Amino acid sequence: MRTPPNERVSSDIAKKPRHRKSMRGEACATKAANPGPERKCILTGAHAPRDSLLRLAISPDGLVLPDPHAKAPGRGAWIGVSRPELETALAKGQLKGALARAFKGAKLELPADLPDLVQHALTKALLDRLGLELRAGNVVLGTSRIDEQARSGRAELLLHASDASEDGRKKLDQAWRVGRDAEGSGERGTVLPLDRAALSVALGRENVVHLALCNGAAAERVEGALARLLQYLEGTLPSETDGDRASPDRQDEELNV
Repeated sequence: MRTPPNERVSSDIAKKPRHRKSMRGEACATKAANPGPERKCILTGAHAPRDSLLRLAISPDGLVLPDPHAKAPGRGAWIGVSRPELETALAKGQLKGALARAFKGAKLELPADLPDLVQHALTKALLDRLGLELRAGNVVLGTSRIDEQARSGRAELLLHASDASEDGRKKLDQAWRVGRDAEGSGERGTVLPLDRAALSVALGRENVVHLALCNGAAAERVEGALARLLQYLEGTLPSETDGDRASPDRQDEELNV
């Protein structure tokens, strides 16, 4: 059965364009103006693009589990909160109540370690995405190669392991700014919430400390997976809308599969 679409939100929420004038910059502006399907967080009532939220689904035996790729069959519920907020909602029973409304009386079992399961699922989704982009030839590894790509303006996204040295980060960040015509801006690559060991295992390479994406579409896909993880770990929600906190009945009307 089809569920009713969410009400439209203001289109004045736009992602800031990057300094570098590129095809990707234009693509980002278009995407900001047309963010795609919206969903509402069952805990806060805030609307946000579907890709920035996390879908929760239930297994046949009623176990509530994270569905980071939003592909599990059946009805789903969406959340866009940080880990501390999820832990609080779980402890106070708020999550159970919101899920009961979302799944309309279905048998539910909330695992006590749901916050850990969510973090693991979002981390795996990011690592899986990086692995896919590597196999597609969109990821550049190795300091020298990254420096060359960055200075030439071909690096769309620059990432550092959490345990990368400050000196190593600064050198590549400077090369990246040169290639993006952003010298003096202080703009830097993104430090991942993952160390070199995790990156090396996921990518099947030794000592992965830095990496760059040199394809605009690939960079956007990685940024999307990374944004969801950082939102959960740090409480940041890119392109979050202000939507009113809805009443339980109103939330029921606006839930989406």
